[in-house]
Amino acid sequence: MITKKHALPVKRQCKILDLSRSSLYYKQVMIRADTLVIMSLIDEIHLRYPFYGSRRIGDELLDNGFHLSRGRVSSLMKKMGVEALYRKPRLSKPHPGHRKYPYLLRGMTIDQANQVWAIDITYIPLSKGYVYLVAIMDWASRKVLSWRLSNTMDTSFCTEALDEAIEQFGCPEIFNSDQGSQFTSDIFTTKLKEHGIQISMDGRGRWVDNVFIERLWKSVKYEEVYLKAYDSIAVAKKELRKYFDFYNKRRRHHGLNKRLPDEVYWKTLPLKNVA
Repeated sequence: MITKKHALPVKRQCKILDLSRSSLYYKQVMIRADTLVIMSLIDEIHLRYPFYGSRRIGDELLDNGFHLSRGRVSSLMKKMGVEALYRKPRLSKPHPGHRKYPYLLRGMTIDQANQVWAIDITYIPLSKGYVYLVAIMDWASRKVLSWRLSNTMDTSFCTEALDEAIEQFGCPEIFNSDQGSQFTSDIFTTKLKEHGIQISMDGRGRWVDNVFIERLWKSVKYEEVYLKAYDSIAVAKKELRKYFDFYNKRRRHHGLNKRLPDEVYWKTLPLKNVA
């Protein structure tokens, strides 16, 4: 997306795309094997006890033979994008210069495809590092519409996932996210506005506002990621592609009366959205 051969200076390209220049030159540093083990364990503890903060996660690590200071645990959690889920002033850390949007889904009946989409980012461990996974889900059907992997938490891989979802499935009425800087950035919100999509953001301390995609992460990790040790991003992409195909087309959901996400999506898609 960014190229030195373009007429615009790299600095200007980064500003337009809302990317920091440091991310352009970023090269992932090799992480010690024991640190990767700890990070994977933190991720598992967080999925089991999403309300645990750095102190309690540190206690769990101690029970598993790892003695880390609270500061070290907190530092690793920050690197992974992991935070305790409980009522507090703010769940995510939005960019101070970005506009925040109100939560539009309270009390709303969501029973049609493309009525509401949701997006979120999670941490995925590799055998020799880690990457971030972003996914866009249709709220009513739980269908995963698009996803991307990235070794940095910038905005570009989120916009790429958004572009793909819109190209393949049209536009939702409402797009819901947390207040993370990737989703409040001008380039991301402008894309939504250009397509006439209403923007909704989780309320303060309201992790349940995006609960279905939080449940998706638990399924992805326990049914796929933790069963394998991906050697590279290429391997992770290949295996996750197979998993999401399984998730959409073969995995029945109790929350959908044992129906498939793909089945529910196409059956509840309004006729005006069917080509």
